[in-house]
Amino acid sequence: MSFAQDLAQATAPLRRQIHDMPFNRELAEGSLDRETFQGYIIQDAHYLEGFARALALAAAKAPDAPTVAQLAGSAAGAIAVERELHAHYMGLFGVSAEDFARIEPSAACDHYVSFLLRSAAIGDFSEAVAALLPCFWIYRDIGREIAQVSGAENPYAAWIATYSGEAFDQSVTRMLELTDRLGAIADAPVRALMHRAFARSCWHEWRFWDSAYRGESWQQPAA
Repeated sequence: MSFAQDLAQATAPLRRQIHDMPFNRELAEGSLDRETFQGYIIQDAHYLEGFARALALAAAKAPDAPTVAQLAGSAAGAIAVERELHAHYMGLFGVSAEDFARIEPSAACDHYVSFLLRSAAIGDFSEAVAALLPCFWIYRDIGREIAQVSGAENPYAAWIATYSGEAFDQSVTRMLELTDRLGAIADAPVRALMHRAFARSCWHEWRFWDSAYRGESWQQPAA
């Protein structure tokens, strides 16, 4: 069993729950409420900027030039997705740049981004890679699963095509290979850190979608 497979096995119940969430089931059916998806896309745009920054921070710690190039390229790719896919839907929904700027990151988005930035800035390089992996891997697996049951008439077909497509699959494969290389040479304490970081990011993935579906943001104390 590869190290990435070991990570997957340890988090299998949570990962399955993510696939079965109402947000993803309804997205696959094309029945997801338009306002719910709009709120998700706005938060995802905020998230991907932070994700790209975390990738860039991790790239600066990479042990060799090919790995620097890989992570820096993924950071650039995350920004490209934000500009293209999100611009498509924000244009469709009539969300202007000014509207977007007025909407703050949700609590779930802020919490996830903060965790990734902290992992990349002060964590071990291997720990940072493990923390960044779920966003690649979970999105690819969900994109593939949804693509098998969804047609071109689905209003969210552009999202589905992005995350089930070959270009994204290649970036995920490279990230899995990097994780396996790091896991193979890591000692037991570092592998434990990688497991914890990966599991925590899987939880954040669940929380991000759950928050988007429920329309949650920052809980305020009672007056």
